[in-house]
Amino acid sequence: MLFFTGSEVPFSAVEKAFNSANASEITSLGKEKFLVNILGKEAVYSQSQATMVLKDFFQKKPVTSFKFTYKGKENGDQVMAVGSYDSKGELFRVTLQFKKTGSEHKIERLAIEK
Repeated sequence: MLFFTGSEVPFSAVEKAFNSANASEITSLGKEKFLVNILGKEAVYSQSQATMVLKDFFQKKPVTSFKFTYKGKENGDQVMAVGSYDSKGELFRVTLQFKKTGSEHKIERLAIEK
């Protein structure tokens, strides 16, 4: 588990977790239930369900690299970020929406699309 000071958006933790295909680390940074959209299949999942869905994606599309291409500024209690996920030359766009809950920013929405 990674810890953050104050109310920073956990960009580096997310980047690290994607690069190591660590689904449970990614979902632990999410709200209790959050929206997940992977290649057009969208639903609201609990953290444990979201972990299974992400693990499945990582098995089918193993990570070559992941990096953020855009990190939004804090705008009230919401922050958006866009990343590029490379799986053996196949590129996917990863969009994350963070919402501030208490003192932490949690993933509210995660989308992976071609």
